[in-house]
Amino acid sequence: MKFGLIGAALAAACVLAAPQAQAQQFINVLTGGTSGVYYPLGVAISKIYGDKIANVKTQVQATKASVENLVLLQRGGGEIAFSLGDSLKAAWEGDEEAGFKSKLDKLRVIAAIYPNYIQIVATADSGIKTLADLKGKSLSVGAPKSGTELNSRAILKAAGMDYKELGKVEYLPFAESVDLMKNRQLSATLQSAGLGVASLKDLSNSSEITMVSVPKAVVDKIGPPFVAATIPAGTYKGQDQDVPTAAVINYLVTSSAVSDELAYQMTKLIFENLPELANAHAAGREIKLENAAAGSPAPLHPGAARYYMEKGVLK
Repeated sequence: MKFGLIGAALAAACVLAAPQAQAQQFINVLTGGTSGVYYPLGVAISKIYGDKIANVKTQVQATKASVENLVLLQRGGGEIAFSLGDSLKAAWEGDEEAGFKSKLDKLRVIAAIYPNYIQIVATADSGIKTLADLKGKSLSVGAPKSGTELNSRAILKAAGMDYKELGKVEYLPFAESVDLMKNRQLSATLQSAGLGVASLKDLSNSSEITMVSVPKAVVDKIGPPFVAATIPAGTYKGQDQDVPTAAVINYLVTSSAVSDELAYQMTKLIFENLPELANAHAAGREIKLENAAAGSPAPLHPGAARYYMEKGVLK
């Protein structure tokens, strides 16, 4: 009788524990506009996680990118997000001018991934060839308070200009900017993205364009996390020369609310499935394990740190 009661109690405990052990986890992947680089990479990451993490349901959310993504992470509106390094730095410091009313203290880094290149493209008939030529012309600077828009402010400021000196400022995502340029309603667009971004490929395939360089002296004036970089010749149709510009590192970011084990799995699966990310977008080819844990503006998630220590890239 005694052993029967013990057995029944154990069986009941197992029944009660089973649903908890099998509880479904949810991963919302915060990306950017559908014509940018974040979105296709986010779709690939969502599929990897959905296929390879047990009891996980995934979703991809198109957003206004960096700033919105970081605010959503702080509020519990996502489990992993893409962000530009300067936006992440501003969020961790609580830079109100950049759109953060207070320090976003729940942010934790999964990985440094690929660099965003500042890509300033003008229609050939606009006459714009240099940064100074933007004065009095119309320019799309990215969605309001997006990472791209923060980059636009930084580049113009370092070049000795501001929005008031432009003929017209449009706060538009990548695809909408290109549509206006095709219709001759916009002179130029600044897009902060990985090389070969779909919107600019689309534009160069249908219109004659001019790539506007960002001289190293301008980049040096901004300083970290911006670095001098080059857009290689042939990246876009009609671009027959290398173009000097600025670059800033992108990050995959999570929050302290995500468990160490889930963050570990999310980190591990990124680096075990790099070919899938490269197939999703060319920017995925630039994601390197040896660079992933370096120079983060916010703390690494302990789960991510565990993976990097296992792989020997973090002491």
